[in-house]
Amino acid sequence: MKLVVVGGGITGLAAAHRAVEVARERGAALELTLLEARDRLGGSIQTERVEGFLVESGPDSFLSEKPWALALCRRLGVEDRLVRTDDRFRKTYVWFGGRLHPLPDGFQLLAPTRLTPFVTSSLFSWPGKLRMALDVVLPRGGGLLPRALDDDESLGSFVRRRLGREALERVAQPLVAGIYTADPDELSLGATMPRFLDLERRERSLILGMWRASRRAPHASGTSGARWSLFVTFREGMEELVTTLASRLPAGSVMLDRRVAGIGRDGSRWRITTAAGDRLDADRVIVAAEAHASARLVRYVDPSLATLLGEIPYSSAATVSLGFRRADIPHPLDGFGFIVPRSEGRTILAATFSSVKYPGRAPEGCVLMRCFLGGALGAAALELDDAGLVERSRADLHAALGVTAEPLLARVFRWPGSMPQPPVGHARRVEAIERAGAALPGFAVAGGAYRVGGVGIADCVSSGETAAERVLRPTAS
Repeated sequence: MKLVVVGGGITGLAAAHRAVEVARERGAALELTLLEARDRLGGSIQTERVEGFLVESGPDSFLSEKPWALALCRRLGVEDRLVRTDDRFRKTYVWFGGRLHPLPDGFQLLAPTRLTPFVTSSLFSWPGKLRMALDVVLPRGGGLLPRALDDDESLGSFVRRRLGREALERVAQPLVAGIYTADPDELSLGATMPRFLDLERRERSLILGMWRASRRAPHASGTSGARWSLFVTFREGMEELVTTLASRLPAGSVMLDRRVAGIGRDGSRWRITTAAGDRLDADRVIVAAEAHASARLVRYVDPSLATLLGEIPYSSAATVSLGFRRADIPHPLDGFGFIVPRSEGRTILAATFSSVKYPGRAPEGCVLMRCFLGGALGAAALELDDAGLVERSRADLHAALGVTAEPLLARVFRWPGSMPQPPVGHARRVEAIERAGAALPGFAVAGGAYRVGGVGIADCVSSGETAAERVLRPTAS
């Protein structure tokens, strides 16, 4: 069986690796080809060692509570290469009113689960705290603008309805910007954070529901005695996962600098053509590219599928990594970093204290910080050149942390059109995409745009592996 995987990011690599596993389990012969447009594998995952600093260009970790990436690491035999966060410093700050406020201990994404830290927090006003507490007595679907529970709504509408404006503006919006680089008033709740939709349906109150869950499973967050922290990475950076996956693929199966120009049907088989004029025939095809790129590739195979794929919006993002001497940072750096509400009018969306969060990220006596810019609400920042992005990042770090020193290191990475922004109604669109894909024999799309509930590494691994299992079913032809 000939399988072609289009895209050498983490989704495509996971799909290719799972296909090899499935073929081996079944004792079936598989001829695999993975086509990647760039001159390297990994997509947005790229790790650099620069002057003693370990710099991540894109994702710096994956979630341990989503099982797929951790399970893959175990099957690859590299679990011993993983490191957890330093949970002595797992505090997150919110930059509000010109200063950093700790996010109250026990605050889980959108709602508090502990009373005392919430009541004593300087982040919220007393009217804001009382409005959030109103969630305890609101009915299902309740709020100033009640909703039918079987309808999708934006994440912004949901938080505003259940917890009020301050919860949205000071916590939910900047957290969502850090995860999705998105506008919460455009983002689908059901597609991105279905847990909270389920909580309202099942428990009525978010606060009470999350409080009960925290009491039933005190270690569910992955901290406080569990083997793995909530966020997990590799000792030498996330590119270890890329190189390990690539090393497990058949020799000669990876073709770099092969941008795919189109995909078509040739009788009962698939025909893949590259921009360089190569033509490959295949029994099965997995397209593991961004939805907008996938739409262009399948436009002649299924125009309606191409339309559905092309309707998924994306935003662009950039990271700026800055290294400093520890003595030049007045702030105690007693947390993982901070998030920045849009209302503050700053350029950066968030900043991670990378060398505090993970070991081995900076030389002795130095610190590494990483700023995030762009997204749906900050697209104008990406019009700046690299020097401009560094300057804006330094200005915001100066205002937040008092840093005035010249950085020892500055690295900028840009990721245009890389972040899917699942809009309201996205789950129905994904269902339609899956139906259209299932109608095409031996074909599947995969990636972070399609899985309900997240766009992280674990979700991409799951999407790629699911696509491989689907196309290699004996009935796929």
